[in-house]
Amino acid sequence: MAKNALILILAAALAFLLWQQATRVPETVTVVEKVFVPAPPVQVAQVTEPVESAIHKILREAPAQPGLQGAAIGFCLMDAKGAVIEDHQAKTAFIPASSLKTVTTSTALEVWGPEYQIDTKLCAKAAPKDGVIQGDLIILGGGDPMLSLADLHSMAADLKKRGVTRIQGRIIGDGRLFKGSIYDDFWNWGDIGNGYGSGVSGLNLEHNRYTAVFRAATAIGQPAAFLGTDPEVPGVTAINETLTGAADSGDGVVIHGGEHTGVVHLRGSVPFGETAFQILGAVPDPEYFTAHHLRKILITAGITVSGEAVAYAALKSAPTEAKEVLITHRSPSLTEIVTSIHATSDNHETECLFRLLGLHEKKAADEAIRDHWKTRGLTFTGLRMEDGCGLARADFITPHDLTRLQYLAANGPQGTVYKDSLLSKGTLHWKGGAMSSIRSTTGMITANSGKDYYFTFMINHYADGQAASALRDALIEAIQDL
Repeated sequence: MAKNALILILAAALAFLLWQQATRVPETVTVVEKVFVPAPPVQVAQVTEPVESAIHKILREAPAQPGLQGAAIGFCLMDAKGAVIEDHQAKTAFIPASSLKTVTTSTALEVWGPEYQIDTKLCAKAAPKDGVIQGDLIILGGGDPMLSLADLHSMAADLKKRGVTRIQGRIIGDGRLFKGSIYDDFWNWGDIGNGYGSGVSGLNLEHNRYTAVFRAATAIGQPAAFLGTDPEVPGVTAINETLTGAADSGDGVVIHGGEHTGVVHLRGSVPFGETAFQILGAVPDPEYFTAHHLRKILITAGITVSGEAVAYAALKSAPTEAKEVLITHRSPSLTEIVTSIHATSDNHETECLFRLLGLHEKKAADEAIRDHWKTRGLTFTGLRMEDGCGLARADFITPHDLTRLQYLAANGPQGTVYKDSLLSKGTLHWKGGAMSSIRSTTGMITANSGKDYYFTFMINHYADGQAASALRDALIEAIQDL
């Protein structure tokens, strides 16, 4: 028992020694009290909002302006490298009106070159013999939009110099080069009788237009007198329904006509006090109109003409094949035609080029245009070209694509010719367009900084034309200040 007690005592002593050893702090270790040090405050970067450009501010505020509320506004601005730097609904399609003409004119310049000309020919079955042309004399149109009465006088004088004294047959106007209607399907009824909506034939004379002359009555509200046309429009009866309006009423006359019609209706008002008020009307039958005036001019030049004037389309039987080309008249150069289009916004001139583009490429005219610009890096999206001049309200194009076209055309193979053909004011070169509740402007400008920019502005469905014009002017001024 004494032995067991001893063992227990020894075991307890050993356990105590082991505990002391485990809890003793080594002399080489220094115990440091842990102190909390707060982290430095987080530095928050100051974010500066980008400065709103003057152009962006104008476009942001425009929809709230009186007269522009509810209007559709599109704008695109590209720099000298063709990069977009301002975009306001730029890839939305808008009705462009006459700025669409630049699509047709720039394409024609690149496809044909600036010296391209269009031929009109006088043909017969054989060369004159003893001063006599046997059979019919055919004036064959090539789609020239610039053929004039003066040109017909030159042709007649040329025949006279060659000794021609007599034409045994008829004078036939042949405009079959352009198939189908002389009017676009989407031109309005109120357009096609008026000069700006004149028809487009393979054979055209004086833009297929005439001047109608009126005299106001001595009292407002009374019928105005129709004094006739210059030049004469054969085979057409005019029904005059015009009245006399206020002295400051301006041009209120509308002509309602149609293709190959024998009757036109003159409606609207002539300003009080006018004694020879003039408006432009559209010739209903360009082929007959041309043949008629050529016949008169030949007779005036001393050449006897046995037959009548007639349009090819009205012939009951085909004429003798005209193998002999007696005279070839060449139009002004394409540069001159395009410059005229941009200066006067002439629908007739543009449509002739548009239709010729299709014929030359043997495809629809709009398809020919798309294919050409695809090779130049522009694939149109949101483009519809029912015509080439913008008179159809069914036309549309995006501001982006029209701006891109300006950039490519100005920097393309005919860039200098194209740029110089546009209207200009200082360093601004542009083509505009306007119809009821439609405005557009497209072109290029060298800013005050010396940098070049390309732009398109379009607005549709506005209430106030002056507000739309003011918005356009503000945008152009803002570009100038870049």
